[in-house]
Amino acid sequence: MTSKPLVSIIMPTYNRADSIVHAVNSVLKQTYPSIEVLVVDDGSTDHTRSVLENIEGIRYILQEHGGQAKARNTGLQHASGKIIASLDSDDIWYPDFLETCVAKLVAGNYDFVFANWDQQWEDGTVTDFLSQDLYLQPYFPKNGEDWVTLNNEEIRKIYLHGCPSPSSSLIFKRSSTKSGWNNEIRVGDDWFMYLDMILTAPRTAAFTLKRLWSKRIDKKNIYDGRKRNEVLENLYVADLHKMIQAFKSRLSKNEIKALENKHIYSLVELAKHHLIREFNVRETGKLLGRSFSINALRTFKSIPEVISFGFNRKTGRHKTSRNRPH
Repeated sequence: MTSKPLVSIIMPTYNRADSIVHAVNSVLKQTYPSIEVLVVDDGSTDHTRSVLENIEGIRYILQEHGGQAKARNTGLQHASGKIIASLDSDDIWYPDFLETCVAKLVAGNYDFVFANWDQQWEDGTVTDFLSQDLYLQPYFPKNGEDWVTLNNEEIRKIYLHGCPSPSSSLIFKRSSTKSGWNNEIRVGDDWFMYLDMILTAPRTAAFTLKRLWSKRIDKKNIYDGRKRNEVLENLYVADLHKMIQAFKSRLSKNEIKALENKHIYSLVELAKHHLIREFNVRETGKLLGRSFSINALRTFKSIPEVISFGFNRKTGRHKTSRNRPH
């Protein structure tokens, strides 16, 4: 009988005493037996520590508050497994998440695999999330197959458009990453790490539309709980700028242009927000100035696109994937 590879599960948490136990229990109830659970408390000021003290089967690590990326890296430093997974403390894995994903990862010798999920919204509704992802739709399984395999070119194309796999959805081989998560990234630390992995060497991956976990939304979510202008400012302006600078030497001219266009679009949309919602002409001018300095023609083209996008979002006529800018 072949032994099952050890999976190190990193769980960053910050002031999530009300939800962390549910997340931990979902890990401890996994049908996959070979795991270690590393809960990294990013300096919580609530009673997170006390609710975790009496739970057997986990390793509790406390660090000074430094953000989710730093917490994940702390977990990675203590991890012993050849396979790494990271579950956010407000999410829930279904019992067969690891069993299903590890089996696929090992059988195909993939660098990473990820799974679809049930997205729970603040109004109580639940949606099948990945089925709405416009960039993944061309690769959706046919003939009732459970999994889709992606080659290096497909992975590169998909992840340069955006990140279809939040941290809780994905497991990866430890040998496929050299640097872990970037501590300077505000929101998109998972996206940054996947791009770093993808752009370092040829990769293979797979995903399934089978829903294997649940994401819950509240105002504490680092991404989904933010207002759109905060997502733009933190992810598509600040983080994306850092990604472009970090990966520019590994990208083709067309790939750089595509990322810069996304960055410009976001700067223009954020400028519109500051002008219309906050009447902040000075900040609007600064954002547009940054945009024009990158590419004036693209900025001029983005202005009517942003106006049209905003109008269609209000009227419900614009179908988008995770509200990604074009």
